Amino acid sequence: MKLFDVYPLYEVCPVRAKDVYVYDEAGTEYLDLYGGHAVVSIGHSHPYYVNRLEDQLNKIAFYSNAVVNPLQQELADEIGDQSGLHNYQLFLCSSGAEANENALKLASFHTGKKRIIAFNNAFHGRTSAAVAVTDNLNINAPLNQQQEVTFIPFNDLEKLENELKKGDVCGVIFEPIQGVGGLDIPDDDFVIGMNTLCKKYKSCLIADEVQSGFSRSGNFFAFQQNNIEPHVITMAKGMGNGFPIGGVLVHPNLKPKYGMLGTTFGGNHLACTASLAVLEIIKKEKLQKHAKNMETYFRTKAEKIKGIKIKGRGLMLGLAFDFEVGPLRKKLIYEKNIFTGGSSNKNVLRILPPLTVQEKHFDRFFDALEDLL
Repeated sequence: MKLFDVYPLYEVCPVRAKDVYVYDEAGTEYLDLYGGHAVVSIGHSHPYYVNRLEDQLNKIAFYSNAVVNPLQQELADEIGDQSGLHNYQLFLCSSGAEANENALKLASFHTGKKRIIAFNNAFHGRTSAAVAVTDNLNINAPLNQQQEVTFIPFNDLEKLENELKKGDVCGVIFEPIQGVGGLDIPDDDFVIGMNTLCKKYKSCLIADEVQSGFSRSGNFFAFQQNNIEPHVITMAKGMGNGFPIGGVLVHPNLKPKYGMLGTTFGGNHLACTASLAVLEIIKKEKLQKHAKNMETYFRTKAEKIKGIKIKGRGLMLGLAFDFEVGPLRKKLIYEKNIFTGGSSNKNVLRILPPLTVQEKHFDRFFDALEDLL
């Protein structure tokens, strides 16, 4: 049987990993400044994380959501403590796309409407409604295109209000820091105005924190820089440090009913344990503050390079060049043994390292960059 060939691959085969490094079958060490699409939050194979998962495996790894699982409430409490969002409700699933699917469904349930407003260059997943609100027709099948979605640019409150005035919008979904789209960030005034307009026109505001959440931005959630209160918040990626888990935080104004959402695997014992271990390490090692400090150091180094623009926030960063970065990424991997990321903006090199990254790792990256440019 062949694999269904949908992934363009680099010819590197990691067989083990530790903190910010991965190693191939020949023992070659690579510096991981991409974290598997911002998934690796606390570093590869963190011993505390590994021990917590091993311990839970020896107890119970899985049962469905037909029985009580106290780990789910423990996880909800810890997310509430670290985010400060104690009044929200937690629904657990297994991925970012699944989280966004449920968020969109909740918005439609709550408002009784069905049109969604999304933003240019958005990425929210590759499934059903999540891909419909992703600004990329190449990955939208005719089935997905049946969804009623309107794309508008960031920072145009007039256009946003004109759409909301029509009265058929169930939700506005946005990334506080765009990921695949190239690390664009909406203006603070726009985010605050968007929050106000959604309340005025009784539409749900959905903050997609799948990539930017869990302290990557330097805040627990990136939207918290603007002191807004979304109706729904989605999360995944760094939430499990590689273990499949996603989540939806739901404002108390949105009321649950039996059967409206559901999942077989979401919130299983092992997934909850993985996420609890991540949160415990983030707190103990002060990784949220560390993300801010490392951003400052990264910017100091990057500002010395002429002709580039620094994008993003925290440890969700990018460098915008005046050329396409695909060949540069290949050189970084094959000549300098450094993993980085690309985006739909072909000129942007994305830097999404584990939150444990240190100054010496950025030093190595910038030395390599200087040598290659």
